[in-house]
Amino acid sequence: MERIEALKGYYETHNEDIRFSNKRGMVEFLTTINYIEKHLKQGMRILEIGAGTGRYSHYFAGQGYEVDAIELMECNIEMFKANTKPNEKITINQGDAINLHSVPSDLYDITLLLGPMYHLYTEKDQLAALSEAIRVTKKGGIVFAAYCNNDMTVFHFGFLKGNFKSGLHDNLVDYETFKLSSNPKEVFSLFRKEDVDRLMSNFQVTRLHYIGTDMITRFISGAVDEMDDETFQKYMKYILCICERNDMVGASSHMLDIFRKD
Repeated sequence: MERIEALKGYYETHNEDIRFSNKRGMVEFLTTINYIEKHLKQGMRILEIGAGTGRYSHYFAGQGYEVDAIELMECNIEMFKANTKPNEKITINQGDAINLHSVPSDLYDITLLLGPMYHLYTEKDQLAALSEAIRVTKKGGIVFAAYCNNDMTVFHFGFLKGNFKSGLHDNLVDYETFKLSSNPKEVFSLFRKEDVDRLMSNFQVTRLHYIGTDMITRFISGAVDEMDDETFQKYMKYILCICERNDMVGASSHMLDIFRKD
C-alpha cells in the first residue's frame, strides 16, 4: 500500500501526458518506438503493462495494431480514455504489473513493460513483474522492459543538483560504490546493468538488444529543445547510432532491455 499511495501522490501532481511533448522527451519515445518496430509484424497483438496515459499504446493502435493496456493509476487511466479515438482497437484496464491474474498466459506477441520497473523497490516485486510480463507473452514473443539508470542519477541528482551536499539522502547512498537505494518516498527505483543481468538470470529468455533510450539528453535538454527540425533529425540519427554500443549505454538516463521468450 505504501508503494501505491506514493505513486498516487506523484502521478496526481505530475502531468504524465506531456512527458513526451517536447524534443527532449521525444528522444526516449522515438528510440523506443524504433526498436519496437524492428520486431513488429502486421497482425501482432500488443500488451502494454503500466501504460500511463497511453502514448505508446495509442501510437501502435493508430498504426492498426490491436493493443491491450493495463495501468495502475486511475488518474492516468482517465487521461488514457480521453486520448482514445473511436476507431482504435484498444482496451484499458486497471491492474498492477506484479500480478496480472486476469490476463491469460502465452497471449501476446509484443509485451511492453516501459514504466513499472521504475517504481518497484524490492527484488521480489521486480521479479514478479518480469515473470508476469514473460508469462503473458507467447513463446518466441518479445518483451521490452525499461529501467532508470543509477549512475546518471548520481551525476544529475547528486552532483549537478548538489543533493549530495545536504546529507538528507545519505541513507540511500553507498559512498564507496555510489549505488543508490530507493523506496516509495523517492518514487524512482534505480538500476545498473549488472542489476538487470541478475534479475534476468532467473528466466528462460534470450536478450536481443540492451540500449540507452535517451543517452545524455537530460544534460543537454535545453539545447535539444531548441534544435530546429533538421538538426533534431540528425540528433536522433546519432542517438540510434550509439544507443546500443557497450561503451555508451551507461551514459543514458533510461535503459531498455529487449528479450525473446524461449
